[in-house]
Amino acid sequence: MMRTRQAAIIELEDVAKVFGKSGSAAAFVAVEGLKLDVPEGQMLALLGKTGCGKSTIFNMIAGLTAPTSGRVRVDGADPFGQFDALRGKMAIVFQGDRLLPWRTAVQNVELGLEMLDRPAAERRAIAMQWLETLGLAGHAHDYPHALSGGMRQRVSIARAFAVDAKILLCDEPFSALDEMTGRGLRAEFANLVKSNNKTAVFITHSIDEALAIGDRIVVLKRPAKVAIDHTFERIQTETDKEGIRHMIRTVLAA
Repeated sequence: MMRTRQAAIIELEDVAKVFGKSGSAAAFVAVEGLKLDVPEGQMLALLGKTGCGKSTIFNMIAGLTAPTSGRVRVDGADPFGQFDALRGKMAIVFQGDRLLPWRTAVQNVELGLEMLDRPAAERRAIAMQWLETLGLAGHAHDYPHALSGGMRQRVSIARAFAVDAKILLCDEPFSALDEMTGRGLRAEFANLVKSNNKTAVFITHSIDEALAIGDRIVVLKRPAKVAIDHTFERIQTETDKEGIRHMIRTVLAA
């Protein structure tokens, strides 16, 4: 499907990532010749089977590892070489909630703001606002062990939004939740991304989750190459979605 070109806030140009010495028998090619642009304000669902390179791409965008070749840019900066330039511009929602057990919910939400040296009163006000937005105002002073899995993940989401980052990177954040809890929280998260004008890259191995959350789906095949790049330009009917499901299943089964 043709897409109107918009300014990209995330750019990967001819990116490759090889683990081990390139050309050796032990080398593992995780990503090869990848070109991917993410326009500002887009919710991109990055879909693929386990081992297709999704997490490697995630780590390069997050600045946790450098590409072997090619160019990665986030908001105009190299996320690995200029990590400090992107401080406060990206936030991550992990598969696990990654809450600190010795801190209360509100203290966990404040963590990113502390790292950005925001004043204590401001940190507390912002953290409380986001806990209220996510329905946890009554649990602000509870410790993680007293919260359900869904509530802990809500705290994790509040922590990500509290720093007001432009970009949210999400690594299968709802996969550990039961289906009903995950479905509701996923819809809530997508609405928050859109209403707060964020850009999000959402990694998943679930076709249904990608269809539910993405306004664009990129399907990867190993080593991470784009097999499908589909942008939703209007509301999709269930018939439309079933056609896309079939197309994705066919590609992933090949």
